[in-house]
Amino acid sequence: MGRAAPSCAAAAERLRRLLSAALGLIAALGLLLGTADCQLQTPCRIQKCTTDFVSLTSHLNSALDGFDLEFCKALRAYAACTYRNSKVCRGNLVYHSAVLGISDLMSQRKCSKDGPTSSTNPEVTHDPCSYSGHTGAREHQGEEQTSPTYLFCGLFGDPHLRTFKDHFQTCKVEGAWPLIDNNYLSVQVTNVPVVPGSSATATNKITIIFKSYRDCTDQKVYQAVTDDLPAAFVDGTTSGTGGSIKSLQIVEKVGGKYVEMHARYIGTTVYIRQLGHYLMLAIRMPQEFAMPYEESQDLQLCVNGCPSSERIYDSGHLPLSVMGQLLPQASATHPWSVYTLETATTKCHEKILVKDIYFYSCVFDLLTTGDVNFTAAAHSALKDVEALHPRKEHWHIFPSNESGGDGVGTGSKFFVSPGLVCLILAVFL
Repeated sequence: MGRAAPSCAAAAERLRRLLSAALGLIAALGLLLGTADCQLQTPCRIQKCTTDFVSLTSHLNSALDGFDLEFCKALRAYAACTYRNSKVCRGNLVYHSAVLGISDLMSQRKCSKDGPTSSTNPEVTHDPCSYSGHTGAREHQGEEQTSPTYLFCGLFGDPHLRTFKDHFQTCKVEGAWPLIDNNYLSVQVTNVPVVPGSSATATNKITIIFKSYRDCTDQKVYQAVTDDLPAAFVDGTTSGTGGSIKSLQIVEKVGGKYVEMHARYIGTTVYIRQLGHYLMLAIRMPQEFAMPYEESQDLQLCVNGCPSSERIYDSGHLPLSVMGQLLPQASATHPWSVYTLETATTKCHEKILVKDIYFYSCVFDLLTTGDVNFTAAAHSALKDVEALHPRKEHWHIFPSNESGGDGVGTGSKFFVSPGLVCLILAVFL
């Protein structure tokens, strides 16, 4: 498998971070220079212009249609604001830096100087079908407001599950199982045995139901199966059919291999990929929507993990060994067992440089199945974490018994556990 092309969403996120850093520097300069302006009868309001621009653009996603239009409208509003302050800000270095920055951004994004502008009136700009919009509306109405907390869940490989609580498990879960089942979204996966005689499974079907929500979208159902990863819902549409088509959209990134779903009205993003014969999924969702559920909805793998009877291992601890040493007749009985610990480690290290749980999962899957596509799956799963997980310090998970803690964001060494015989034998029993 070749390297996965970087997603537009990841590129947009990098652009947004660079812009935020630049604007932060402008704000810092403004504080340093503020004493020079305090004697002016009419203060320079360049910081207000900058703050308004950030609020208008922070929720935009370059992967979606209409990004350039909205970004240019916000830039023109920013330019108009600086023009209105040109006299009182004439000697302000921050002001002149902002003017130059606006000119550069308009040139880069090919924005015309004439055209519609975004309104900075919160009553107008806060879209009820945009999660970032209605969180901002609560703030405008005087309610106590903090930044929304986003959670991440992913399923890939043999299968390996990362829950909303950053717990990492490898499970059997053969058949149909709910990953998410709340009042806004349902996600169900179907897993089948990977190789005959093994309890290890992988995902060959994913069903997602976006439930109807106010005037933002009607109920939409998406279904993907092996070798059929459509870029549309089952009714043939590619967006929500409520009040705003942009409130729910499917974006095809790689034909038949990789799609993204963006549900703006609940601030949720879903990635689905096919690598080899199996599917994988990653999702980011606000905590306020992901965690509340009714008593009848308690079986959610993303929320509570796999039932203990379905777990092959838990707590970020994945013991490994040479398959041939464990099962001396494996090469004759199970022709897929072609990797040793050494060769599997080398193969996985080509894609995953950090020896975290994604690396160990890659090695485990090669030892269990011999299918090199699982290497690409582990690598893509880590890339999805980097794109969707809100906290960089939690991207990597390391085995808990190495770190002495929960295993998130701490270092570890490659190891072979004394319990490996039980684990590998359990997979094949």
